[in-house]
Amino acid sequence: MTSTDSPSSWASGTTGTADPATLLGAEPPPYRWALAAFAVVLIVYLLTLSPTTAFWDTSEYIAAARVLGIPHPPGNPLFTITAHAFGLLPLSGNYAVRINLFAAVTSAAGAGLWFLVTERWLRGIVPARWPRYSAAFGGVLVGATSWSVWNQSTVNEKVYTISLFSIALVMWLVVRWGDDVPGPHRDRWLILIAYVLALTSTNHLMGVLAGPALAVYVLWTDWRVVTRPWVLGGILVAVLVGVSLNYLWLPLRAGQYPPINEGEPVGFFSQALKDVLNRVQYGKPALDQRQAPFGAQLANFWQYYSWQFARDWGAFASVATGLFTLLGLTGLWALWKADRRAGVAALALLGTLSLGLVYYMNFKYGYSQYPGEPSLAREVRERDYFFIGSFAVFGSFVALGFGGLMRAIADGFRGRGTEAGRWAAASPVLALALVPLLGNRVTASRAHETLARDFAYDILQSVEPYGILITAGDNDTFPLWYAQEVEGIRPDVTLANLSLMNTRWHLRQLRRRETPRFNADEAAALWRTVKVPPRPTAPVFALSLHELDSLPEAMQAPAQGGLAFGGVQVRFGQDVLLLQDLATMFLIRDNMGKRPIYFSWSDGGYPDQTLGLSPYLVSHGMVRKLMPAPVVASDSVVNSPGLGWLNLPRTRALLFDTYHWRTAARDRPRGWVDDPSGSILQLYAVVYSGAARVFDTTGSKALGARADSVAREVSQNLK
Repeated sequence: MTSTDSPSSWASGTTGTADPATLLGAEPPPYRWALAAFAVVLIVYLLTLSPTTAFWDTSEYIAAARVLGIPHPPGNPLFTITAHAFGLLPLSGNYAVRINLFAAVTSAAGAGLWFLVTERWLRGIVPARWPRYSAAFGGVLVGATSWSVWNQSTVNEKVYTISLFSIALVMWLVVRWGDDVPGPHRDRWLILIAYVLALTSTNHLMGVLAGPALAVYVLWTDWRVVTRPWVLGGILVAVLVGVSLNYLWLPLRAGQYPPINEGEPVGFFSQALKDVLNRVQYGKPALDQRQAPFGAQLANFWQYYSWQFARDWGAFASVATGLFTLLGLTGLWALWKADRRAGVAALALLGTLSLGLVYYMNFKYGYSQYPGEPSLAREVRERDYFFIGSFAVFGSFVALGFGGLMRAIADGFRGRGTEAGRWAAASPVLALALVPLLGNRVTASRAHETLARDFAYDILQSVEPYGILITAGDNDTFPLWYAQEVEGIRPDVTLANLSLMNTRWHLRQLRRRETPRFNADEAAALWRTVKVPPRPTAPVFALSLHELDSLPEAMQAPAQGGLAFGGVQVRFGQDVLLLQDLATMFLIRDNMGKRPIYFSWSDGGYPDQTLGLSPYLVSHGMVRKLMPAPVVASDSVVNSPGLGWLNLPRTRALLFDTYHWRTAARDRPRGWVDDPSGSILQLYAVVYSGAARVFDTTGSKALGARADSVAREVSQNLK
């Protein structure tokens, strides 16, 4: 279907779609101004860029980029390759900053592309060039400084900034395809679009969510294009080439066993590769088995949407949400009237990135949703980042709203003054575009946060040379991967992750790992004067790879309730032992007396409640060392009510001479924003508070007061 409106109808701003040849010939796309929009957004991101890594997946992805590894499913090969290449650019001496810049650049580039799309859609609403450019830029700025978009663009926490760029690129190519004259030249755009969609799927499936908008344009403009043999053949080839990274690069690189190799998808068309690509590890139920009522899932999306426009401003945030919602919906209506094809495509895109994604993701109740109902099954963290596509796109609809409002104001002054003067009188409404920039600038910024990196340094330096450190999950492990693989901090420490020890691939990787040599010159001062044992050459597991693969997923605990490994008596606190429990016991059995074994305090009561090891554990700062026999009190080791057995001189040296306590205790204007990762910050409060009581009771009152002060300052951030 094509419009019968004349080209003059577009120029005058009336409804209908202009003749493409006239449209393109009369006014080419404003690429220079799109470049300027990209530059402005990038400057905002640079001013608020993270100086290092962060919690959650940031460290995993930065480290994977560094070593060309394979992060968690679906493996994200496009991200790994492009980020690795970007990381080779001499843009900063800090590798983490270079990868964070990669996130900023890709997101800002997406904003530049949205400027082009928005400006094109505005042509039927705002006929004057400069007001149109201004409205487009204002809306793009709103989208780029929406809280979740901004927060994800200043540190490479996920792979979604590439998806933002891909969605924007596809939409711009779609718009260009729709405006081009029929013929082979236009058909080639469609093959390119198919390639981009297929390629971005190897980064993350979010990028393919522009597909429904593409379908609208194709069906509306020229549906017969997909029936032409050479076009159809070209699309099939483009798709195969695009997705080849998943089926060629992943198994090839996995077979080289890089340091980060999650899922270990070795082998073409292997079950391991299928499991990684299909995300089997997460065990998501079928879509008809809702993890929460769909209404509650929509309410969770609205909660995240309400954060976007002025999260720092408390109660005013709801006013900003209402204002921008009205502007965006008004803009969609204006587009619907001016260009029905674009209006339907925009609705399809918004619906896919919001309602469709809510249904498909099928999340549990949000982490902070309905706080008065603690019994609800919840996500382990906030999931707003899954919806950043909709927040970024909504900025374009706000731009359309700006354009419609400006035109209404200018029309209201018709007959008075010059045309330029009337548009100038309408331009103050664009000041609203600054609201998200000002209203999110504190909590969206990552400019001064270094806790994840400093925590990784602190906990790794708590471990004696060639030690094994057993951690719990993402936030107490991924930063340590980053510290070892990117900054070279204590690679001699073997990291065994409890949750990942429920997978075969993690056990195999622990078995294969060769322990790097301890470098005293690069270790904390604490370790430069100790006698370093010989570097262990035996694997941490005496079991073979086949024997590790043969361990049961779960088994009944021995009837006698425990096992003895030398002088250590393991007493099970549960009837069923999981694979992680069996792996932990084999680590103890195979390394007691050969390597120091530690449990991170982030493991909570796991070694006490599951394995009954409390009598054998001595706290050294934020870790607990497993001793070969029950601990006995001495001048240096005392029993405390909060931390159990505690080594006084070692803890004193760690807390005040090694740890970055100033990072943990520094004042944060809005507190610790990400509550789910606050448990890591809480570790500092717990350890310093517990040590303060011990120092005080053993006569070191000054040290006790100092430690207590740190604990209180840390706790202030968690309120």
